[in-house]
Amino acid sequence: MSTSKKRSIFEEVDTAEKGAPVTGVIDAGKRGARRGIRIWLTLLFALLVVMIAVGGLTRLTDSGLSITEWKPVTGAMPPLSAAEWDSEFDKYRAIPEYQLQNKGMSLSEFQFIYWWEWGHRQLGRVIGLVWAIGFFGFLLTRNIPAGWTGRLLGLGALGGLQGAIGWWMVSSGLTGGMLDVASYRLATHLGLAFVILGLIAWYMFELKCSERQLMQCRRHREVKLFSMSTGFMHFTFLQILLGALVAGIDAGRSYTDWPLMAGNVLPPYPFEMTPIWRNFFENAGLVQFMHRVAGYLLFAFGIVIWLRARRSPNSGTRRAFSAVIAMMSVQMLLGIVTVLYAAPWHIAIVHQLGAVVLWVLVLRARFYAGYPTPDSLRGAV
Repeated sequence: MSTSKKRSIFEEVDTAEKGAPVTGVIDAGKRGARRGIRIWLTLLFALLVVMIAVGGLTRLTDSGLSITEWKPVTGAMPPLSAAEWDSEFDKYRAIPEYQLQNKGMSLSEFQFIYWWEWGHRQLGRVIGLVWAIGFFGFLLTRNIPAGWTGRLLGLGALGGLQGAIGWWMVSSGLTGGMLDVASYRLATHLGLAFVILGLIAWYMFELKCSERQLMQCRRHREVKLFSMSTGFMHFTFLQILLGALVAGIDAGRSYTDWPLMAGNVLPPYPFEMTPIWRNFFENAGLVQFMHRVAGYLLFAFGIVIWLRARRSPNSGTRRAFSAVIAMMSVQMLLGIVTVLYAAPWHIAIVHQLGAVVLWVLVLRARFYAGYPTPDSLRGAV
């Protein structure tokens, strides 16, 4: 007679006595120092946010053209003697901004704007150094997870490109009677900063989970919501670029009434420049109008996505999109206040930092739509 007893079909099977389960290819791959890399990326992220703020203040204080040369290495040293200060000041006196706008500026006034631009460039060097130390440190110790070397190297390449674009932007304001840099070059420079910031944020989201957890979460991807959030991400980026065009020509100080512009829906003479394409970059009224209208459309799109996200079965996804709509409301109010008060620097810089917060929240919501964490999924982050 057999002494074995039947098991209930609902009884949990103890797998411990049979040994550990065989792991798959994902776990067999090199995990690397995911937590350490996230800390390093967090530091880069924080430095880049400070860089964006300092860059905004450099523009608002009209300091961007105070250094008229691009010396990536030797430029790290500021003037240290009276003769060196005189030499830098003489170079600034030779450009249109001084001759047409700041003629008669004292040396102390020049030093004020010089230090802003020097600090902005120096911070860029610090970011490059932090990237290099982290990347090569993890590379030499073989702590980069499988498949991540190219992505982390790409961040450094984009950082180097950003430095070159920064000089391309500055050089546009040194000749030809220009009093400021070209607005489209400013938009390119700021746009690339947001691209780098977005990539860092996305990598941080991914590194928070193991590869196995990412694969588990991806099986629950809400395809429609993910697709909508991808379009929303691109629309948000377009609005950021339009904001950069507004900043580049000080269009935020041109029409200070709201919701109308000079008492009308359309600003006066929106297409007065020739050729006509210049109006979309240099006409203060039209550029501000585009930024306003894009903001209204973006907000409406955000509400549609938020209503769709409310039906998500995952609480984390619902909260992520609720955070986006809340920040959009704050950012829109900041934009209105910025216009009504003619874009004073302390309000304008808060509005710019608001764009940073909104950008990261949009990316976070998109990540949750693509890699949702089912509330019942054990072990997921």
